[in-house]
Amino acid sequence: MKLPPKPVSALVAVARAPKSYDATEQVQSSVDAALASLDLPLDFVHPGDCVVLKPNWVKECDERKSGPGEWEAVVTHPAVIEAVTRWVAVRLNGDGSIVICDAPLTDSSFAKIRQYSELDGLVERCRAEFPGVRVDLLDLRPEEWQTLEGVTVATTRLPGDPLGLTEIKLDGDSEFVGFHGCGHFYGANFDVSETNRHHSEGHQEYLLCRTPMDADVFINLPKLKTHRKVGITCALKNLVGINSNKNWLPHYTQGAPGTGGDQFQSLTLRTRVEQMWMGAFKARLRNRPRLSRLFVPFKKAGRFVFGDTQSVVRSGNWYGNDTCWRMVLDLNKCLWFFDGEGKPRQTPQRYLSVVDALIAGEGNGPLAPDAKPCGVVIAGTHPVAVDCVAASLMGFAWERIPLLRNAFSLHGLDFVPFAAGDIRVVSDNPAWAGTLDEIGDTFGFRPHFGWRGAIEADREPTAV
Repeated sequence: MKLPPKPVSALVAVARAPKSYDATEQVQSSVDAALASLDLPLDFVHPGDCVVLKPNWVKECDERKSGPGEWEAVVTHPAVIEAVTRWVAVRLNGDGSIVICDAPLTDSSFAKIRQYSELDGLVERCRAEFPGVRVDLLDLRPEEWQTLEGVTVATTRLPGDPLGLTEIKLDGDSEFVGFHGCGHFYGANFDVSETNRHHSEGHQEYLLCRTPMDADVFINLPKLKTHRKVGITCALKNLVGINSNKNWLPHYTQGAPGTGGDQFQSLTLRTRVEQMWMGAFKARLRNRPRLSRLFVPFKKAGRFVFGDTQSVVRSGNWYGNDTCWRMVLDLNKCLWFFDGEGKPRQTPQRYLSVVDALIAGEGNGPLAPDAKPCGVVIAGTHPVAVDCVAASLMGFAWERIPLLRNAFSLHGLDFVPFAAGDIRVVSDNPAWAGTLDEIGDTFGFRPHFGWRGAIEADREPTAV
């Protein structure tokens, strides 16, 4: 497949914005300024288009806490979503549609995400201001889980994507080709056999929601945060939310480096016992949510014996995870090279990313980050360029992050038609303008503890 992923640009815009979400007019101004700096084609969005906006709605609140006031460092803020919606609606000129959609974590509450972020009011305002433009809000998930102490105890079926699903077979073009972890992957739940059925040597496939794959224009609206499995979550990682079944996604390889895995940093007596003990319970509880309630006290005991995930490295939550970045790059290949029918694209995908870094997240991201007020909007037409700039602004060395470093040496279906040295930043802050190497006045993010000492630009990298 030779379709070039154009028109794209290695130009990224960084605009200063208010750190207060109440300043909606100023947020709109910052978003408009960033997008104007990109010098997009006049017909980038035109009447009649279906434009998909993909926020990060991973979880209704910080997983350590609960309540309507604990979401601002976790999900894309509605002020940014509304600003981009208005920017698009003006260009549709009364003819077209905007679909704001995501597939949050299966154990998240979309009702609470909707309530806390006041999304219904956002949609109603935009519908009233732009008659003729259809504005829809979608939860793309096929089911929602009810969990207790991190254990799934009930499931509720959901409508899912109204346009259906798209199965993409990357096979020989996947970043997993030749990877030793095939057959030993862990996905999103206890059913590891499902994950490994879809990812074996020479057989690599993904199940995606058709609405985002069918979009005339895809606009990615990530939240800037640290991430426990890939270092940072921004434009590239946000595509996990276009999946229908996250258990098709390899998150880590079971075991430790000495045995070919990246679940743990090392294979000790504690990790051996934990892997055997937890693995046995998970195998018995697979697809049996009612029985899972019996596992809750054992999960609590396991946390006491083996340590809490908020402070102990497990589940691939460290800089040595050699699995998850491959999955993320594969997902981006799917969007760039395939359409809603799963066929090769006949025309390049019109793509845009607008990053919410007004109040970003540092530390134990993506689900338990500490708020990091930055007052920044980042925009670009290519996710790799955007993420390299974002990582640099965070104070990280982008080339030490496997997800970004390996994006410039893809195994197949290369969707990055530029080198890192080609990336240019325009900004209303002179300290952020120029090349990646010239970015100064960074924010000094604190990485997830599993990545500490490995990716900070002002420290020597830790060896794997």
